Amino acid sequence: MNARTEPAEAEPDSIARPPLVREFLLVAGLFLVYKFGRQLATGHTGEAFHNAHRVWDLERTLRLPGEGSVQSALLHGGPLVHLANTYYATVHFPATLAFLVWLYLRRPAHYLWARRVLAAVTTAALVLPFTFPLAPPRMLAATGLVDTARRYGPSVYGPPSSDHLSNQFAAMPSLHFGWALMVAIGLIAATRSRWRLLWLLHPLITLLVIVATANHYWLDAIVAAAMLGLALAVIPRPRRSTGTAGCGTRRSVPKERVLVGADR
Repeated sequence: MNARTEPAEAEPDSIARPPLVREFLLVAGLFLVYKFGRQLATGHTGEAFHNAHRVWDLERTLRLPGEGSVQSALLHGGPLVHLANTYYATVHFPATLAFLVWLYLRRPAHYLWARRVLAAVTTAALVLPFTFPLAPPRMLAATGLVDTARRYGPSVYGPPSSDHLSNQFAAMPSLHFGWALMVAIGLIAATRSRWRLLWLLHPLITLLVIVATANHYWLDAIVAAAMLGLALAVIPRPRRSTGTAGCGTRRSVPKERVLVGADR
């Protein structure tokens, strides 16, 4: 009998991690592109307010829930206003970074997939401010909404005329929501815990926060979700490892040996 053995196909999460320095530079670049890229599309104030009226009217035509009703519930909550502003200002970047670090350390294949998806969505999102600048609802008097961050704090934005660190007329799409949704999808895909669907609370809370604080319209989140869906359809997801028992748990699975060319 002339037979030889070959290892079965390795599980995706058993692949070698990509070089740390390279990944640090890539992820840092992704965050810098997000932070500063939209500034290139400044100088379209009139068009941004015109588009804001169009988005507001379209939402009413589509009979989407009024952003004002969400904000009213928040304003009646007392400390909830400050908590929502803090969530908007402090959770977005750290949560996404923690997500990528955990995947890098525990699920390298899923890390590569998630990083590619986030990079694709972020890059595509930078195009819209050039073609469709949009003032957020907190700036549009017709909405009747309160700029909660400015009134109750904390705020991450200064006056638009003197704010040189961000482009406040780039409300669409909402990468706050797009990234939060990808964090939830990525963790659900990479783990097998029976509680993993609870990760969806992160994008849900983020959606309520960005609307209640008048930083985004519903359509900003819808467009972000559509862009994420397109990226997920194009970039293949690694199959889930059978060695994943739950969130933060991994069993060692020995490699199978399969017979190749064995005579019967």
